[in-house]
Amino acid sequence: MPKRLSRILFAALTAFLIGGTPVSHADPATSSPSPTIDFPSPAPLVELKDGDVFVFLGDSITHQTLYTQYIEDFFLTRYPERRITFHNAGVNGDRAADALRRFDRDVAFYQPDYVSVLLGMNDASYTAWKPEVFEIYVNDMTSLLDRLKETGAGITLMHPTMFDARAVRMRGQAGEPTASRYNGALAYYGEWCREMALERGLGFTDMHAPLNRITFEQRRKDPRFTMIVDGVHPGPDGQVVMAVAMLDETFVRGRLVSQLTLTSKADRKHELLAPGVEISEFSENAEGSIRFTCLAKSLPWVLPENARLGYTLTRAGHRHSGERFAAQGLKAGEWELAIDDVSIGQWSHSQLARGIELQENEKTPQYQLSLAVAKANAERNFRHVKKLRDWWGQKKGIEIELRKAALNNPGNPAEVAAMEQDYQAWIKTKFEPGIAEADAAAQASWEELRKMAQPKPHRYELRPAPK
Repeated sequence: MPKRLSRILFAALTAFLIGGTPVSHADPATSSPSPTIDFPSPAPLVELKDGDVFVFLGDSITHQTLYTQYIEDFFLTRYPERRITFHNAGVNGDRAADALRRFDRDVAFYQPDYVSVLLGMNDASYTAWKPEVFEIYVNDMTSLLDRLKETGAGITLMHPTMFDARAVRMRGQAGEPTASRYNGALAYYGEWCREMALERGLGFTDMHAPLNRITFEQRRKDPRFTMIVDGVHPGPDGQVVMAVAMLDETFVRGRLVSQLTLTSKADRKHELLAPGVEISEFSENAEGSIRFTCLAKSLPWVLPENARLGYTLTRAGHRHSGERFAAQGLKAGEWELAIDDVSIGQWSHSQLARGIELQENEKTPQYQLSLAVAKANAERNFRHVKKLRDWWGQKKGIEIELRKAALNNPGNPAEVAAMEQDYQAWIKTKFEPGIAEADAAAQASWEELRKMAQPKPHRYELRPAPK
């Protein structure tokens, strides 16, 4: 058999075995050119500016107000001069179809500049992958993306989070063996989101891979480790992983807090290099103590204590704060650094020459202010944002009961009509005033947090450590 014919038959057989279409290997000189397909350019990373509105659209994992809160903390402390509005649009149990039902009032109403979409955990129906269930998700998500496009907002699709089957088994919950395959089904849904992001030129953030990777790594040390106790809803540590994924893949990398470097001069005196920060009152005495006042533009990203493990596992402070101090040419020995007359630690001259990181030093006034901001924002989310989301959850519950009544009582339209009338009265007298009040309180407390998060000047002193 001629070699060329053999190659064509082999290609056709291969395509048949993998379910594809046979590929022609015609001579380039006689074949017509392939059609050119214009793919959209990938969406640029989001750089939130003064006045921008960002909406987090999702299900109960967004309704938890945790990863959303940590992103808020980041922008509060790292860009305190910018007036950025965040709106949490997550509702317990939501699927893409539910997000469509509340789209006008809960998303478009806020005239967002950017919207992130985290849906799929409920859409996949907590079972092994089924094509008919997946097609419903595809149809509803496609409609949702079309609606979002009409708003003109930048869109970031997000891979659904991890389903922790081992955590389910450890709790003795029902659902096995299906539960062991659900994480794989979510991977399929997430890969569809990734492909849609490429096809439509949208942003994309993978919430699935980092949760799985860190869980696998930690289970090598502790087989019972989990960040998702109920298998579905990541706790604070898991939601830090989600927030870091957004900072890595959704947003333009944040500016550094401060990079302070004392360098020696020929006369053994020092000068301070401090790009991007204001330095004043620099002095150096005969005993070797160096003093100066520093005003940075931002604060380190600090989270509440219950999220500390997730913060550590992701190296969040090192990667997304960058508060560094270095001193070169110091006399050999131990040195002490104080900020606002409070000692924050002692280091050798060689350690200081290499540089030390301060963003996780709990003794600094910058850390303490950031922690206070994070705690206040946690309280704001619990009291106001969560209340707003709960109103939406109540609305959804009533609508479900209405649909059930219409389905179960086709012969009694009067009863259904009465329920509908009660529902409309509730919307007017309870729901609309309730969400307006919660929204206003959330925004008012956000403005107070912005004032609280403004950086302050601090007095630094580097001195020989006491004997």
